[in-house]
Amino acid sequence: MTLKTAVANVPYGGAKGAVICNPKTLSRDELERLTRRYTAEITILIGPETDIPAPDVGTNPQVMAWIMDTYSMGRGYFTPAVVTGKPLEVCGSKGRFEATGRGCTISTILAAKHLGINIKEASVVVQGCGNVGAVAAELLAKEGFRIVAISDSKGGVYNPKGLNLRETLATKEETGSVVNYKKGADTVTNEELLELPCDILVPAAIEDQIVESNADLVKAKVVIEAANRPTTPEADRILLAKGIFVVPDILANIGGVIVSYLEWVQSLQSFFWDEAEVNDYLGRIIKNAFKDVVEISSYEHVDMRTATYMLAIKRLATAMSLRGIYP
Repeated sequence: MTLKTAVANVPYGGAKGAVICNPKTLSRDELERLTRRYTAEITILIGPETDIPAPDVGTNPQVMAWIMDTYSMGRGYFTPAVVTGKPLEVCGSKGRFEATGRGCTISTILAAKHLGINIKEASVVVQGCGNVGAVAAELLAKEGFRIVAISDSKGGVYNPKGLNLRETLATKEETGSVVNYKKGADTVTNEELLELPCDILVPAAIEDQIVESNADLVKAKVVIEAANRPTTPEADRILLAKGIFVVPDILANIGGVIVSYLEWVQSLQSFFWDEAEVNDYLGRIIKNAFKDVVEISSYEHVDMRTATYMLAIKRLATAMSLRGIYP
């Protein structure tokens, strides 16, 4: 997260925290009690001017509202800036829910233009159908990309001519999985999905999906890492040797933390922007970051992942050097 915020060039650090559980098996009351107890335990660490939690796997706007409310009760007054990803009704930001998927979409468009790929002819495979994968798939389809496969935790569906994405996602909503969509689509496993022929592969599920044993079977020209660390270092070297253009996670999926920052600023000021303003700001930050990384990659003759790390670490080192050591 620290590297992501450095790449985005927003004034945040970074951390992660979690409760080991499966929220899908919990009742609403159980999830609320767990969230509030967890928040009570970390209250000494979080705050609008210290650490600001944001959504991740297993959370949603309601969970973030419970965190905010628990913290506010301890402070004795409404403190919306303590957390981001909140519902709009309690000082959330327009565009926050879609932010990570939208950021991945912008990164995909920039990568396609950089490589001379015709968007209207490009085929896309998306692994993952959660907040990031589903949003990215929908936005990419609106831009003209052809979504040929998408999956969730139970498996995926594939149609080389292109899926009817609206019907596919509606099937997931109605039945619990995209694998139940049968109109001209074949069922594939998540492992098989990664090996499908396509122009762009978007791993948007969980970490360690492209590994040493399957990296050589990836047929995509471009990999957009919508999930955190979906590619292992061993697999990354194989993709590089194959000439596959990888947009790394700390660049591809920074949309969420960017709009979290924007939400925090809005909550501090109690002044809120419309969605077009939020999306415009998001787009400008990602375009600038992508441009900076491409320039480093070209000048230093390194791959995109290395260039992204070079950019982030240089910014961190510069800031630390300027601040110096106290006392």
